[in-house]
Amino acid sequence: MKQKSWLIVGWITILLSGASITSVSGQEDGDSMLDLLGEEEPVTNYATAAFKSTRIINSHSLENTGHGVLDVRISHRFGMLNTGYYEIFGLDQAMIRLGLDYGLTDWLMVGVGRSTYEKTYDGFVKAKILRQSSGAKTMPVTLAVLSTMSINTLKWANPERENFASSRYAYAFQAIVGRKFTEGLTLQLMPSMVHRNLVPTADDAHDIFALGVGGRVKISKRVAVNFEYYYGHPDQMPEGSTNSVSIGFDIETGGHVFQLHFTNSTHIIEKGFITENTGKWEDGGIHFGFNISRVFTIHQPKDKPDEL
Repeated sequence: MKQKSWLIVGWITILLSGASITSVSGQEDGDSMLDLLGEEEPVTNYATAAFKSTRIINSHSLENTGHGVLDVRISHRFGMLNTGYYEIFGLDQAMIRLGLDYGLTDWLMVGVGRSTYEKTYDGFVKAKILRQSSGAKTMPVTLAVLSTMSINTLKWANPERENFASSRYAYAFQAIVGRKFTEGLTLQLMPSMVHRNLVPTADDAHDIFALGVGGRVKISKRVAVNFEYYYGHPDQMPEGSTNSVSIGFDIETGGHVFQLHFTNSTHIIEKGFITENTGKWEDGGIHFGFNISRVFTIHQPKDKPDEL
């Protein structure tokens, strides 16, 4: 009886093992069939590297500084080309902005800077609201909003009279909407508003609305052509001001992005190049300049699970 009992247990064990193997084999076959049919969970693919830098030339681009990354920026302008040989076509003059940009998150960045022109200090907050994507989540464009504040710290022209600190402040607000159409073409629009607390005359507008357009055309793996243009309505723009027109090249060299450009804007911040621009391309009122960007990882964020 004992021998028969062991034989029965043995046969039951063999049958159960065979059933398990058949079940696993069937599951693997089923998985293989699903793979062949392409029935996988959809993945969201986000557009990346629409621009090589967070700036096109003067303007902010669609891109943000990465989470935990510090971007040290040097923006340099020589004098205007029409100053002639005596000034070596502007090389004897210089306007510089030193800036620090930091990514608080992947969608939120802040920055501060100081310009030699009018000894201006500025700060900004930039938030990415929408991000271009395809796949599980489809979004045709990227949308970012920008808010800036600047302070002119030149000595008072007339220190004897009553002067107000608030007169030195100016603000700018922008919506940046754009799309990376192909690997080599990105375009964006920048509807903008600049508010100046103090204006030269009573006839000048405190609030000026303008529309900017910018883009990038990639010509090689590490080189791209950038351009930007701002149109301000003549009824609002200060007398004698001109629209900002800029063109340049992005050159990526490892951890640096080196930008060479020509622009008729002297200012390097929104308050200036949108509303207080006086250079004219047709008269040689053009600055040659460059921007240098070097990034440093200050904080390494924790790995995030893959987005589906």
